[in-house]
Amino acid sequence: MTAVLDAPAARTGHDTVPLPRLLAAELRWIFRRPRTLAVLGLLALIPVVIGIGLTLVSGQPDAGGPNPDGALLASAVNNAFVLPIAAIVMSLALLLPLASAMAGADAIAGETAHGTLRGWLIAPVGRGRLLAVKAFGVATVSVVSVLAMCFTGVVTGLIINGSDSLFTLSGTTLSLGGALARILLVAGWVVLQLWAVGAVALAISSWTEHPMLVVASVLAADIVFTILGFLSSLDWLHPFLLTQNWSLAPAEVLQDPMGTQMLGEGALRAACYIVIGLSLAYARLSTRDG
Repeated sequence: MTAVLDAPAARTGHDTVPLPRLLAAELRWIFRRPRTLAVLGLLALIPVVIGIGLTLVSGQPDAGGPNPDGALLASAVNNAFVLPIAAIVMSLALLLPLASAMAGADAIAGETAHGTLRGWLIAPVGRGRLLAVKAFGVATVSVVSVLAMCFTGVVTGLIINGSDSLFTLSGTTLSLGGALARILLVAGWVVLQLWAVGAVALAISSWTEHPMLVVASVLAADIVFTILGFLSSLDWLHPFLLTQNWSLAPAEVLQDPMGTQMLGEGALRAACYIVIGLSLAYARLSTRDG
C-alpha cells in the first residue's frame, strides 16, 4: 500500500492538489463517519448528565477523599463556572483520549485497511503533506470534542444555576466574560493534551493496518501512565508522563488568583509528545516499503 502511494509523488516531484481542497476532503470524510458523530454526541451529553445529576443529589456529593474528580464534582454543585470544567476533567481520564485515539487510528491505519488511502497518493500527495492533512483532521476532532463539552456545560450550568453562580473556589465572583475566558483557557489546555494523544496515535497508526490496535495501545498507555503517576517510588519518571497532573492542572483556573505552574508544565510536556509523535509518524511513512 505504501509503495503505491509513493509512485505518483515520485513521478511529479511535487504536490499538485491545493491544500485547502485536501483539508476539506479530510474533514468531510471524518464527520461522515457515524462513530465520530456518536462519540461527539456522547461527549456533549456528559455535562448535561452531570448537571442534572448534581441537582438531584441531596446536599453535597462525596468529595471522594483524595480523589480530585470527586472534589471537583462537589465544587460544581450550584456553580455554573465549575460544572463544564469538572465535566471536561472527568472525561479527560478516558473518553476524550478515546476520541483522539479513534481519529488517529482511522486517519492512517483505518484508511489503509479499507484501501481508501490509495486515492490520496494518486492525487498526487506527498507523504509530508499527507501526514499534515491527517494531523489536521485529528486536531479538529479534538477541538470539536472539547468545545462541544464547553458549550453544553456552560449552557447547562447557566440554565440550572443562573448567571449569578459564577464563582471561583476562592469565593470570588466572576463576570460571565471572565468565567468564559477561564473555561476557554482550560479547553485550550485540554485540546493540547489531546493533540499529544492524537500524535501518538498517528505514530502507532503508521505502523499497522489495524485501527483497533491503535486505540487499544493508546488507551493502555493512558492507563499505565496514570498508574505510574500514583507510585511515589517513581517520582523521577513523573515529569515525563503525559497524563501527569491531568486532574490537578485545570483546577488552577478555579482559584483566584489563578495559578499557571502545572498548566505550563503540562503544555510543554504535551508539545514534546506532539513533536515526537509526528516525527515518528513521518519517519515511518517515509521509509516503509508496504
